[in-house]
Amino acid sequence: MAQPTSSRLLSLDVLRGITIAGMITVNNPGSWSHIYAPLKHAAWNGLTPTDLVFPFFMFIMGVSMYLSYKKFDFKFSKQTFFKLLRRSVLLFLIGLGLNYFGLICRGFASLREADMGFGDKLLQVFIYNLEKLRILGVLQRLALVSFFGSLTILLVRPKRIPWLIGGILIVYWVLMVASNSLELTTANWIAVVDNAILGASHMYKMGGIAFDPEGLLSTFPCIAHVLLGVTAGRIIDSDKDNSIRIQRLFIFGTIILFIGYLIDYSFPINKSLWSSSYVLVTCGLASLLLSLLIWIIDINGKRKWCVFFESFGINPMAIFVLAGIISNLLGNIGFTYAGTYMSIKGFIYNVCLVPPFGEIFGSLVFAILFIVLCWSIAHILYKKKIYIKI
Repeated sequence: MAQPTSSRLLSLDVLRGITIAGMITVNNPGSWSHIYAPLKHAAWNGLTPTDLVFPFFMFIMGVSMYLSYKKFDFKFSKQTFFKLLRRSVLLFLIGLGLNYFGLICRGFASLREADMGFGDKLLQVFIYNLEKLRILGVLQRLALVSFFGSLTILLVRPKRIPWLIGGILIVYWVLMVASNSLELTTANWIAVVDNAILGASHMYKMGGIAFDPEGLLSTFPCIAHVLLGVTAGRIIDSDKDNSIRIQRLFIFGTIILFIGYLIDYSFPINKSLWSSSYVLVTCGLASLLLSLLIWIIDINGKRKWCVFFESFGINPMAIFVLAGIISNLLGNIGFTYAGTYMSIKGFIYNVCLVPPFGEIFGSLVFAILFIVLCWSIAHILYKKKIYIKI
């Protein structure tokens, strides 16, 4: 039965679930040397389906932030500030802890046959390896943009937010173009800032140099990104008629998508830089997809297919963290098979999947099996109505 009006949009949970499922899938191929083509990031400039999942999640975060703070009339208070600060710090620390857990797992795997005492191994894994700990990451970026995005909603009048978005994107555009920071080099300002503040040993490595795609400088356009989601949330909240909602979202998405592709000629679409064109194009596409999902789910009532993604959407951060833990365990715990030591992941991929499917398709099959495993856990939480909030 069609449902033209609704105060609660199932499509928001579904899109959130789609993005989390996508993020987990692209993070867990059977082999990083053999990745199914649509699950690869663009080498530098450009856009692939994989380059959409993280920005789509950030866009939905902005939509949810607006609808959440609207319930409290966007009132800023000391209590609200410290609650936001606590949540953001906790999310950042969880991301850092996930990086540290991966470092520990890889450390034990690399020292499995090392000629040193157990105590020395513990020191090497838990203490000495800290010099290699990556400080930033997906959850850390979400923590930063959630904090500053929420403060903006609470302190800036809604009508001024579009001007702030434009200001951030233009300043970042001018800064990156004027400083010749459009290439992957050590002179790129994103690399320079992160090197100065974090140090090269605490950064992600791309193309043989220390360059973090979740860098500090590139977090600024991410704030504009989440604020575009906030603007979409305001559009959704402006009318209870879902037909009007999708018309306005479609117009909004089309406009910023068009502007983003125009900017691409000067500031190319680039995820690692989180370029201004990338922000506008991905937010435009996210807005169009959200309007399509509202039409399918909330207007036409086609909901049976939603359960898979809704299961991810109600506990997105918890499932993402759990997936990271499971991935590290599968990739570093192993055993000897046919005279060769291999991880559990290596055994599943090389012994079970490559012979029947080949290297590329076998890598995709592993990613699908992994996401099904994560969904089985997410669905149990969904059925039992267990909501894990940070």
